[in-house]
Amino acid sequence: MAQAQLAGIDAAGRLRQSRRVMSDNAIVVKVLDGHRLTPAEALMLYRELSLPELGALADAVRQRKHPEPIVTYIVDRNINYTNICDVYCTFCAFMRETKDDDAYVLTKEQVGAKIWELVAIGGVQVLLQGGHHPKLGIEYYLDLLRYIRREFPQVNIHGFSPPEFCHFAEVFHMPVGEVLRQFKEAGLGSIPGGGAEILVEAVRKRIAPKKCTGRQWLDVMETAHRLGLRSSATMMFGHVETIEDRIEHLRLLRELQDRTGGFTAFIGWTFQPENTRLRAATVGAHEYLRTQALARIFLDNFPNVQSSWVTQGPAIGQIALKFGANDFGSVMMEENVVSSAGTTFRIDEATMQRLIRELGYEPHRRNNWYELLN
Repeated sequence: MAQAQLAGIDAAGRLRQSRRVMSDNAIVVKVLDGHRLTPAEALMLYRELSLPELGALADAVRQRKHPEPIVTYIVDRNINYTNICDVYCTFCAFMRETKDDDAYVLTKEQVGAKIWELVAIGGVQVLLQGGHHPKLGIEYYLDLLRYIRREFPQVNIHGFSPPEFCHFAEVFHMPVGEVLRQFKEAGLGSIPGGGAEILVEAVRKRIAPKKCTGRQWLDVMETAHRLGLRSSATMMFGHVETIEDRIEHLRLLRELQDRTGGFTAFIGWTFQPENTRLRAATVGAHEYLRTQALARIFLDNFPNVQSSWVTQGPAIGQIALKFGANDFGSVMMEENVVSSAGTTFRIDEATMQRLIRELGYEPHRRNNWYELLN
């Protein structure tokens, strides 16, 4: 990235320049002093501060939490074990019906072949997610988990989002807590935060009426945390929700984190509209950066915020490191869901390291628990 562009996103410098301008803003002072914001205060910040000012404030919070000049990333692979689904979310371009020619369910050997390729490049984690298959029984999943744990003990299984667990509970006729317990015993190591979308019911009813409710999503995560399974938390925004809905989503995540401390990171991304049935105009990089910055400021009990280069592209993903993010996400060997909606950004590890170094940070591989590996 050109130096002129980098100068435009020098958050710390902008904060110093803007401090006099913002010194009469009691909410900004409250953030800089390390105090928690109310939802109303978060909304005022979002509306009153310019993009550079909001980014600078988020970067100040990030530096307070992570004073070391390090940006982390993970080497993993997304494996979607099936694309068969009966939920019909309007924003999804990935799902297929059983009768479709390109519908599939992977065998454990097919999954294993993909993990061998991951291990060959030093990967440490596999992300397992799939559609809500109406007929797969619990033995398919337990057998798959046991196989991966046996054949690849060095690989963490980061798998099955809360909507999938709600689906499993219904199909298996089993409480969610028991499903989680059996999956953990079979080898599940942690849970991705997918399927959160926006946790406000009025929004969920418009974009995914057959998916689990926001309360169910939170309940699955709380149960998982109580069982010792840590997870990420996500937000998919830029469709039919309001700014107030986004802040309410963040409030619900923050309250659960207060109770359990089980979230490792927050990851936000924007709705990708191509090939979907959701009639909504998505938002661009400006709105993405503002929302990520606000999340870093508001989620004061979240240790990590992840940049979303997968939806925004490498350049905006890099800029996001000056808007509160301390993690660059994954060197993703495979991605099927977002790419089905028309977004197909790809970067290798060398490029990711270069993007991190260009901003003056040290790139470090990590595992799912944000422990440095190099």
